[in-house]
Amino acid sequence: MTVHTVTIEDDGSSYRCSDALSLLEGMESLGKKGIPAGCRGGGCGVCKVQVLSGSYTKRVMSREHVSEQEEAQGCVLACRVRPSSAIALRVIGKMKKNVCRVVEPKDVLSPSQLEIKQETTKWQ
Repeated sequence: MTVHTVTIEDDGSSYRCSDALSLLEGMESLGKKGIPAGCRGGGCGVCKVQVLSGSYTKRVMSREHVSEQEEAQGCVLACRVRPSSAIALRVIGKMKKNVCRVVEPKDVLSPSQLEIKQETTKWQ
């Protein structure tokens, strides 16, 4: 197992990634951020990056997210490639929609209502 440095040109950050892990797995295993993460299996295209320098091994990628032309220009899904040398990359993918939302409680009980509710529940 060999470890390589991966540099994210967008923000200048870098991390070390084993050749046994995908670029995305290596980043996440160290608690780093920089490459957006989605499904982690090649189905969403969120982790799309362009490798500017370095070499890698790749697994099959969906043509829906990476065309043959893009792949020839170094565009890959970070969840589908493993480094085989130091890598410099640029992030292309992004979240297509907000996956988090704020949930506002509809029925907030006052402290006195909560005591009554607990008292009622205790006797049932």
